[in-house]
Amino acid sequence: MEKAREYLEVSKEESESVTRLTIHPHRVGLDCSFYERFTLRGIQVDRVEPGFVSCTFKIPPRFTDKNGSLANGAIANLVDELGGAVVQVDGLPMNVSVDMSISFLSTAKVNEELEITARVLGQRGGYSGTIVLVKNKATGEPIAEGRHSLFGRRPSKM
Repeated sequence: MEKAREYLEVSKEESESVTRLTIHPHRVGLDCSFYERFTLRGIQVDRVEPGFVSCTFKIPPRFTDKNGSLANGAIANLVDELGGAVVQVDGLPMNVSVDMSISFLSTAKVNEELEITARVLGQRGGYSGTIVLVKNKATGEPIAEGRHSLFGRRPSKM
């Protein structure tokens, strides 16, 4: 228990950095939320095609664990965001995650650049399946592979 408490303890510097954050209220269509600003900043979209998205992402310190490695939660966040983005339809509400399965294959360190690809595996009705592959851009080594299931409204065919 002491080890867990020690791990979760926040330093004075970390605490002060949080107090300096500017958090604007989320207003649809006018401003992005704190979550979007915090987690999606730094993702550069390289290619978009129907059912496919390719991005690069340089790992910031806020996405690492205390060993300086990319945190598993950060990987899960990337799988969730990019898996959802690849099936998003403009004008419709965001799809909701139904299930995610992630294989953590390797690690990456702060400031390493990742190559992330997401593609649609299939769709039936409002249900969509995607796969997200996270690789080290310099070495090509796979970091993680995530399968993401989502549900949402589909555009009308009328």
